[in-house]
Amino acid sequence: MSLKHKNEKKGLKKILLMGNPNVGKSVIFSRLTGANVICSNYPGTTVDFTKGIMRIKGERANVIDVPGTCSLEPVNKAEEVAVKMLKEGDIIINVVDATNFERNLYLTIELLEQNIRVIVALNMWDDVKHKGINIDVKELEKMLNVPIIPTVAVTGEGIKTLVSRLDEAKSPDVKPKSEEEKWIEIGEIVKKVQTVKHRHHTFSERISDATVKPVTGIPIAIIVLFLVFQFIITIGNFVIEEILDPFFCNYYGPWITGIVSSFAPSGTLHDILVGQFVEGELDFAQSFGLLTTGLYVPFVMVLPFVTLFYLMLGLLEDVGYLPRIAVLVDTIFHRLGLHGSAIVSVMLGLGCNVPGALSTRILETRKQRFISATLLAICVPCMAQTAMIFGILGRYGAGYIMIVFSTLILLYLLLGFIMKKLIKGESPELFMEIPPYRKPSLTALMKKTWMRVRSFLVEAVPFVILGVFIVNILYISGAIDILGNIFAPVLVGWLGLPKEAAGALIVGFLRKDVAVGMLLPLGLSPMQLVVASTMLAIYFPCIATFVVLIRELGVKDMIKSCIIMLSVALIVGGALRLILLGV
Repeated sequence: MSLKHKNEKKGLKKILLMGNPNVGKSVIFSRLTGANVICSNYPGTTVDFTKGIMRIKGERANVIDVPGTCSLEPVNKAEEVAVKMLKEGDIIINVVDATNFERNLYLTIELLEQNIRVIVALNMWDDVKHKGINIDVKELEKMLNVPIIPTVAVTGEGIKTLVSRLDEAKSPDVKPKSEEEKWIEIGEIVKKVQTVKHRHHTFSERISDATVKPVTGIPIAIIVLFLVFQFIITIGNFVIEEILDPFFCNYYGPWITGIVSSFAPSGTLHDILVGQFVEGELDFAQSFGLLTTGLYVPFVMVLPFVTLFYLMLGLLEDVGYLPRIAVLVDTIFHRLGLHGSAIVSVMLGLGCNVPGALSTRILETRKQRFISATLLAICVPCMAQTAMIFGILGRYGAGYIMIVFSTLILLYLLLGFIMKKLIKGESPELFMEIPPYRKPSLTALMKKTWMRVRSFLVEAVPFVILGVFIVNILYISGAIDILGNIFAPVLVGWLGLPKEAAGALIVGFLRKDVAVGMLLPLGLSPMQLVVASTMLAIYFPCIATFVVLIRELGVKDMIKSCIIMLSVALIVGGALRLILLGV
């Protein structure tokens, strides 16, 4: 180890979490440090303590979960270790069970006498309110002369404030008192800052509790997300089938074809601008003209779903439900090297992978961003691609659709778990405040939706047009057929698909939804469509997402991510062929 590295480790702040047993101390520790922690025996004992790393304003600090103790006058080995470790700390976070305020204050008073900086986390704050207990936090801060932060460890409420106020931890000049004097002081404090009255939970509080507790929260989340996506798909299909598609087919198509034909009735320029006719007719999804498919795909096939998705996402955010989903999935995401905030990338990615990729920057470390971005590119199909998968497989029954998405979900979990183990780096904990449920502002919601839609149009549409142009050139030059022959051994021998599917895979790098649509003319069986649809979801991001990911991850990490994508696509595609096709 280098001298510099030794000095850096030596210079780390040491933050001790201390409190009575069963006050939520370990949960707060998990919130502060994330998944990468170690459990050790204190020297000379068999008493365990847990140690992890957190960042405070960019600086690393050691966080130690000290064994629970009711007093600094130890009566067992665990309390002896707690007292010994007290001498090693720079800052003490004293975790207090706010529902048993009086009992917990004894240790707090003792800690204030130790000439060490203290900050108090007044935990289980939600239960305090539910039980009709009122604690005057400002008055308590004056009386103890240290910062007091109400927290709810199980949901993360107050943790962000706790971290931001760590530098305010104080070592008040408190003279030691006798045990009797301490209890007298505690009585005076409780009398002055705490009142108790009987009350019932409000309806809003009952809903809030139900949506963050896993037993009720997970079923509620499944129902909410199902209804949201059902709304998006139903309304989106209506807008496309009843408004946009008739306009393009009946009005725009003949108009633009007439204009182009007036100066380029045939030839390469006509094919580039309008595209090649399919069975003698203009096909907006497959003709690949810049002024036909280049506009039809983003504005007809994609924009309605993306707009509705952002509308519903903004509604979930403004109502206050999205942070609760993050809390519900936090434990699962920790096993993948992430934390609950990564659900934002998944949610955005389900609308469009471009904003999903952009949102990975909210994660704190390179490891988290790499894992989140790679999982997004491999396992999260955008709304347009999802709609196309529903379109080509729905006619055969919902079971085939379930195979595709069940595979993607299982792959997300398995691949995330593997990358967490193999990729070096830190996975810090989730710092997220949970706001109360509130009535959304329609004006603010519409403004937020428009800003996101505009960002999508700026980021994605130019690449769609570029992609259509490249594919058009590949078709005109005959390169698609050449590539089909090159990749035939993999497509036919390993994946069980016809070599003509090479065109769809190439187009998938440009627009995955269009690529899925290109499977229809190939006459594939339902099982072959499942294999091909899953492969298209996994094997590579569309060009717009690819460019964004290079910017977010850097070239080196993007190359690593692409290697993972291609490897996983081949393995999963071959496995699905063996399982589904049996050949």
